[in-house]
Amino acid sequence: MALKVIGAGLGRTGTLSLKLALEHLGFGPCFHMVEIVSDGRRQIPLWSDVADGKADWDAIFDGFASTVDYPACSYWRELADHYPQAKVVLSTRDADDWFNSVSRTIFSPENLERFKAPPFGKFLQPAVYAPFGDRIADRAFMVDYFRKWEADVVAAIPPQRLHVHRIGEGWEGLCDFLEVPVPDAPYPVVNTSKDMVESGLAEKAELSPEEAEEGARRYKSAMRAKAFGPNA
Repeated sequence: MALKVIGAGLGRTGTLSLKLALEHLGFGPCFHMVEIVSDGRRQIPLWSDVADGKADWDAIFDGFASTVDYPACSYWRELADHYPQAKVVLSTRDADDWFNSVSRTIFSPENLERFKAPPFGKFLQPAVYAPFGDRIADRAFMVDYFRKWEADVVAAIPPQRLHVHRIGEGWEGLCDFLEVPVPDAPYPVVNTSKDMVESGLAEKAELSPEEAEEGARRYKSAMRAKAFGPNA
């Protein structure tokens, strides 16, 4: 299965909500960072190969119809070239709001320390953290980086291939771009900072591979139920 949709938006731009939305529209399964954690024993070696310059995109995305979020979004250019028929969705939000969100969650001091260590550090450092250097807590720098990222995607991808999807816009623009009907269900709103904190996963630094995978699968199920109900 070749990717049909490539997410070019950075993490914390509504990417897990977008993952669930794409799956609901028939563009699933959709790859997201949570998929790496929930299938770590298979995915981590593949992403380690990416860090070594030996990306096997077809193996990574085997069985997936779309992708969003880190670390895949860091390779949006490569993926857009590798899957030339895929459409590109740039999820985005207010740049200052993005900085506030990442500072509380994925770029918090606790998570930065946690993800330096194996097995995640090898591929997350180059794909996620390295571009920021020692300025990851510098609001002005980070906001400027975010805006430049968005501008680069818009400049590189032809307009007919790109949809800019802002948090809060709902189904209509996305469905029009993907040429599918608008669902009756509300657009998903999941993986908020509150959701992440209440999951407790970020507090558990020492997890076995099996525990990490099971925790990620439970979180995915909980977010899907939050979006579409317990029988989704």
